[in-house]
Amino acid sequence: MLTDAFEVIDKRFTRYAMGNVHLETLYTGTRWAEGPAYFAAGKYLIWSDIPNDRLLRYDETSGAVSEFLRPCRNHNGHTVDRDGRLVSCEHRGRCVSRIEVDGSTTILADRFEGKRLNSPNDVVVKSDGSIWFTDPTYGIDSEYEGDKAEAEIDGSYVYRIDPVSGAVSAVITDMVKPNGLAFSPDESLLYVADTGATHVEDGPRHIRRFAVGAGDSLSGGEIFATSDTGLFDGFRVDLHGNIWTSAGDGVHCYTPEGDLIGKILTGEVVANVEFGGIKRNRLFICATTTLRAVYLNTRAAQRP
Repeated sequence: MLTDAFEVIDKRFTRYAMGNVHLETLYTGTRWAEGPAYFAAGKYLIWSDIPNDRLLRYDETSGAVSEFLRPCRNHNGHTVDRDGRLVSCEHRGRCVSRIEVDGSTTILADRFEGKRLNSPNDVVVKSDGSIWFTDPTYGIDSEYEGDKAEAEIDGSYVYRIDPVSGAVSAVITDMVKPNGLAFSPDESLLYVADTGATHVEDGPRHIRRFAVGAGDSLSGGEIFATSDTGLFDGFRVDLHGNIWTSAGDGVHCYTPEGDLIGKILTGEVVANVEFGGIKRNRLFICATTTLRAVYLNTRAAQRP
């Protein structure tokens, strides 16, 4: 029997939600939990507490939580690249950075066409080594998650960092506030959330889907799904191509066709999620003041 953490909207969801599995609370005490990234070799998870200007570390072997980095220039989203390095979006730094294997930090992008970025929000690394990130203004809108400042770029874009030259190019320029992003398992599709409703009355609260072509060109951009509760923020894709996305009441699961089939109810607004654990079948959930986790009958998508 499914526990009350799961809401079944379509019976297809029962393939992924297992009976007698409970939603666990692993940590309480963040102001705005975000940006989870799992390190399989060390069996630990890194995530952000943006307003408190710190990164936290959950040790899966002991359950212990410690501060990984403080201050951290108000990190938001993270990902782990193919070499096991932490790639970060910094609100206060207004950049995308990377912690190298020796512990040093490299700034990968902080400007576009000579102008400072707004406040990079979420990031993903493609199998060819290119880095894709979103750049809304949330980190410069107030003093709460960064430093209040005027935007130098006339818009909030999605960018790509070339893996060879390091050049930064704008790949999507028609969103209000691009936020979370992820590739489909075969990297033929790019999903990007637009949370523009935070700034525009009746603005976007949806995920769009783009086809990835030769040379990483994008086409399409149709609306894939619209949130029925709050806003979508960060999300992950499993090996079946399902999208597990944050929302106002928990985590929503969408099929590759865009059908909402179920929810994981948290009682708090969720900002982002990450697959982890030995089998990558444990979904870590950043839910405002808490870090949660639940085991699913699916796993993270494998990189090509």
